[in-house]
Amino acid sequence: MKTCQIAVVGAGLSGLYAARALNAAGLDVILLEARNRLGGRILTADEDGLPSEDGFDLGPSWYWPQMQPAMATLVGQLELSSFCQNGEGDVIFERMSRERPQRYSPTAMDQQSMRLAGGTAAVVRALATDLPAGRILSEAKVTAMALTDVGVELTVEAGTGSTSLLLAEHVIAALPPRLLEATMRFAPAQEPATAASWRATATWMAPHAKFFAIYDRPFWRTDGLSGTAQSMVGPMVEIHDATTASGKAALFGFLGVGADQRAAIGEQALKQACLTQLARLFGPQALKPSATILKDWAADPLTATATDRAGGAHPVPGSKEWVSGPWKDRLLLAGSETSPSEPGYLSGAVTAAEQAVAEILSKVDRR
Repeated sequence: MKTCQIAVVGAGLSGLYAARALNAAGLDVILLEARNRLGGRILTADEDGLPSEDGFDLGPSWYWPQMQPAMATLVGQLELSSFCQNGEGDVIFERMSRERPQRYSPTAMDQQSMRLAGGTAAVVRALATDLPAGRILSEAKVTAMALTDVGVELTVEAGTGSTSLLLAEHVIAALPPRLLEATMRFAPAQEPATAASWRATATWMAPHAKFFAIYDRPFWRTDGLSGTAQSMVGPMVEIHDATTASGKAALFGFLGVGADQRAAIGEQALKQACLTQLARLFGPQALKPSATILKDWAADPLTATATDRAGGAHPVPGSKEWVSGPWKDRLLLAGSETSPSEPGYLSGAVTAAEQAVAEILSKVDRR
């Protein structure tokens, strides 16, 4: 049986940050990720929807340095390049299907949204670089945790279907609480109030879908448009310029169609409906993309549960006690949704990880 001081479950931003910080502090850390890639809900993809070092952000895209100093500090520490989300040009508003979309000149924004050169996955790559390769286990799905006299025994299912055990003194679960409650078996079971609190915590991105249309050039900019649009007609309710720092042109939008309805309509029909909408808003050139991508996070079992299909609530910041009872001394939660500030956002993931690291360092001996 493998052993370690700290097992970090989930290699999204929070898990990577925590594992990197604990490793730097001299602790023996193993990072486990169920997917065959790192990043969790951070996914920067190419035109085929496959992970890329210079692509389009199918998950979180932005951070706001003034409002979210934790993320801004991390970007600076990792020496990553950032750029402003394009906002130059008119905004389009579509109110009714029987009315033509209207153009407006936007007022100055108080807070500038920023993006990372190379996509949000740039922060994932930078964090992973500082971790020993042998301590990152991908396609390693933790299916159960059991308390022992000396720590926590984790049951780990490999991508091949084989199962192994890992014994850790402490565990950081860097997952959304709702996903953790739905997919993990605990022995002893979590206290009913704790489990209910986890289930009640919305997972950001889980109910949502994003559509991308990729073009040879950002033709909307030539027409004096920013690429930003809001629609009460749909199927997309909010649209933005997704052009990369390297100049790959694209528009993306959040679908306002619910998860069950998306599944009933089907991917190809949804893509065509989105292109038809883009043509209404930005002109006939929008009908001729070089590629399209539809990422439905509600269909991702490593992000969403059945409960997430019902709505798109945002997690609420607070000072909850996330773990209670016999698990309190061995298990910490560090998914972005558990952050006391900016829960669900990239910055929330950093803050949640920082808190978990501080608590671990107060409990364990450094070797």
